[in-house]
Amino acid sequence: MFENLKLPQDIQCGMVLPAQNRADMLRLAPRMEAAGFDSIWVGDHVSFYIPLLESLTALTFVSAITERVRLGTSVYLLPLRHPTPVAKITSTLDLLSGGRLTLGVGVGGEFPPEYEACGVPLEERGPRIDEAIEVLRKLWTENGAEHRGKHFSFGPVSLDPKPLQKAGPPILIGGRKGPTFRRAGQHGDGYISHMCSAQQYAENMREIDRQAGRFGRSAVDFESSAFIFTFPDKSYEAALDRAAAMLEMIYNRPFRDAARKYCLLGRPEDFIEQMQAFVDAGARRFIFSVPEEPEAFIDTYESLIKPGLARLQIPG
Repeated sequence: MFENLKLPQDIQCGMVLPAQNRADMLRLAPRMEAAGFDSIWVGDHVSFYIPLLESLTALTFVSAITERVRLGTSVYLLPLRHPTPVAKITSTLDLLSGGRLTLGVGVGGEFPPEYEACGVPLEERGPRIDEAIEVLRKLWTENGAEHRGKHFSFGPVSLDPKPLQKAGPPILIGGRKGPTFRRAGQHGDGYISHMCSAQQYAENMREIDRQAGRFGRSAVDFESSAFIFTFPDKSYEAALDRAAAMLEMIYNRPFRDAARKYCLLGRPEDFIEQMQAFVDAGARRFIFSVPEEPEAFIDTYESLIKPGLARLQIPG
């Protein structure tokens, strides 16, 4: 399907953990694992319009109340932090979780005050994340690691214990614009889309494949994930009405046309049809973000959506 990227040959589904307190996490995370999701995901901001737990702390808690699911950030705003303590925290989390961490990273920028609060110039977020990814991989795998870069300089230094995963946690690159696709092709173990139609997803994956070749990467094992807002309802139109109203409130602009392209809408059988378009485009994992009635969705996933995944056809 692609010249340089090797995609998984099965379909996986994860879900964003809809919890911002201890009681909800204790109730929902084990239920999500029991329902058959392959992964649990959390978002990340230091400061934002809505309350959000610190993502790596939250995943450490989740790791202690689950056994099987992978634990992912979608996405961790790496430029806001110095990569050396991030390397230490993620090494510890990977070790304690039994090697289950997947680190999705991105630049953010939609809430500039958090960059100011962290003392990081907004315009430096792209170069900082590129360099930080390099630093993480050195510290995860090398003894006496050294780095001399524009933003970070140190060494020799070793961080022990190392992550349980031999090369460190997979790093998935999230975002919507051109630098994302260059970064995914150059540095990434995978890609996470956001607010992306199936057609755009296909274009993004082709560009990531092209960039991988440009940087001399071939036969790259690559995780392709689609982060999708999900609105179950008795009909497609009823779900569309709910999605448009909620997302318009969140983003403060008309969202009906965008909801048609960017969301899963309707009944479980509608979801499977819509998911097939993303599978055709190259997606192999779906990350469901369910803004309303998440517990009902977990039940629906277990009883109806998961069995329907067998109908999804991966292109030969």
